[in-house]
Amino acid sequence: MEKRGLSASNGRSTPAKPVVCVVDDDQAVRLAVSTLLRSRGFEVHAYAGGPEFMLSGTAEHAQCLIADIRMKGMSGFELQEAVKAAALPLPIVFISGHADDDARARALEAGAIALLNKPFSESALLGAVRVALRTAPGAEG
Repeated sequence: MEKRGLSASNGRSTPAKPVVCVVDDDQAVRLAVSTLLRSRGFEVHAYAGGPEFMLSGTAEHAQCLIADIRMKGMSGFELQEAVKAAALPLPIVFISGHADDDARARALEAGAIALLNKPFSESALLGAVRVALRTAPGAEG
């Protein structure tokens, strides 16, 4: 699957489409978030859990990870640690139906871009993803 192409204007390698990965054990949330992001031109890969995502090989090509905090098996915070341990410079946007001030502080202190409470607005999610893409390695301006 082609992940990168040459930009006609400068000849440098640039993402054909920004790659965003969604990790949530709730299938309805995965589908809704994936559908929204695809409708906005993102390449989206969705996973039911952290281990599945980490084993997929997609993380090396992604520019943003959206992950639920409370998931069966590996929590979002454990996934964040696994991403760091793998030395993947992947900006993370957390989503949660159970976020509180302590969880928000923990997420942000560990380097997350945002923690959005479910249900969140489309604009809030898209705004957080845009911030994440600006901080992703190789992002311009």
